Amino acid sequence: MTSAGRPDHWPADPATGLAGGVDGPDLVRRLAAVALDAAAAGARDRAGPVPAGGPDAVARAVRAACPDVLPEDGTGAEAALTAVARALAAGAADPADPLCAAHLHAPPLAVAAAADLTASTLNPSMDSWDQAPAASELERLVTAAVAGMAYPDRPSADAVVTTGATESNMVALLLARERAAAPVRLVCSDEAHHSMPRAAWLLGLPTPVTVPTRDGRLHPDDLAAALDRTPGPYVVTATAGTTSRGVVDPLPAIAEVAAAYDAHLHVDAAYGGGALFSDTRRGLLAGLDRADTVALDLHKLGWQPLAAGLLAVADGTLLAPLSLRADYLNADDDTGAGLPDLLGRSFRTSRRPDAVKIATTFLALGRAGLGRLTDRCCAAAEDAAAQIDRRPGLRLLSRPELSTVLFRPVAADRAGDEAGDELVAGIRRSLLASGRAVLGRATVRGTLGGGRLWLKLTLLNPHVTAADLTRLLDLVEQTADQLARAPRRAAGGTSTPE
Repeated sequence: MTSAGRPDHWPADPATGLAGGVDGPDLVRRLAAVALDAAAAGARDRAGPVPAGGPDAVARAVRAACPDVLPEDGTGAEAALTAVARALAAGAADPADPLCAAHLHAPPLAVAAAADLTASTLNPSMDSWDQAPAASELERLVTAAVAGMAYPDRPSADAVVTTGATESNMVALLLARERAAAPVRLVCSDEAHHSMPRAAWLLGLPTPVTVPTRDGRLHPDDLAAALDRTPGPYVVTATAGTTSRGVVDPLPAIAEVAAAYDAHLHVDAAYGGGALFSDTRRGLLAGLDRADTVALDLHKLGWQPLAAGLLAVADGTLLAPLSLRADYLNADDDTGAGLPDLLGRSFRTSRRPDAVKIATTFLALGRAGLGRLTDRCCAAAEDAAAQIDRRPGLRLLSRPELSTVLFRPVAADRAGDEAGDELVAGIRRSLLASGRAVLGRATVRGTLGGGRLWLKLTLLNPHVTAADLTRLLDLVEQTADQLARAPRRAAGGTSTPE
């Protein structure tokens, strides 16, 4: 026997050794070093925020590294890790690069990534306590902390871990339907996340009612008018941090309307929920605690490796519909004897211990530390907006509320609607194809946006600098100028500069 009380004949072959077997931690440590070295080499190969050449070039590189992904005989662990990790990093869109600013895709904290490796090595499965004794208690502590942030004055509040807002939003609709004991109708704005109407469809609910926005926000009077025209019961969804514009709906006023119509109020705060960490920006979420359910994503303004979603509920009894008995997982006599019931904490069965990395991050940085990272990202957005305002060739849509900035070249306005949108799309694709930058895009309705296409910066990297933003905006202006002067393609597209 080993000193750990394990049989000394457990496998330790570097190619096939089990992570938990003899020399398991040493083997993982050695292989992790191999993988990280290969990833660093891949990042040097990439030499930018994203690989150049587009999908075909990336596919060729991956196939060259893995010509037969399931060979008859394996290559061994170190060779396989070197090939895959290097190809993955060389072909990555790196959210840690300051010029990768398109999506709600955050660079993960090193401490969270390291914690996630520990969780992967031990591999707790969060469907029964006897598979995850310590992990289940860490999850209880994390969900209690998050519920306390969302509902500071509600001792009955609770939260469950999800894969992200798509799952959180669907569970929220499910819980609302079960509480109403009737098919509830979703009422949301046209800026609500696409997962909301999809969740209604998956749950077989009536066709959702979509309320047009005027400035990207759901206005209370428009909401009330829509409810007047629609039979209940209702689930009203507000958004704290819209995907396109990063704005927060007026939560206190929407809560008043929802209460007047006896509607379940759900707030999708997957993006904006990070403001809860910040002393200076928490006020953006005033009224959040009046929601029945709240979706939060810590793989956005929380800097966790995917996935790290949570659904907070004002009253833990709302979670009762998730309860399920499976004798081999949560038998009545086991729960009666004090074993925690994990099966009722999700509609998934096997699930990763995502709370481990969150707990580690919370301990490492504290609320104040996470708040400082949130403030840095929002400050970077304010800096980007100020720089855009100082450039005659660029036009800012509006001041950022969180960390999203929408802008477009003035040349796109001058070119006319269709040609202007082609120019904006061409800028984004040109920078992407050349591997120089990753920008987002958004079509903005209303008088301010004109229904036109805008470039979007989503700044979730707390280490981005003013110089980084200057370099990014310089690239945009240079590319806009090149494309504006280039001949149009015969098919009506925009030519890409060399």
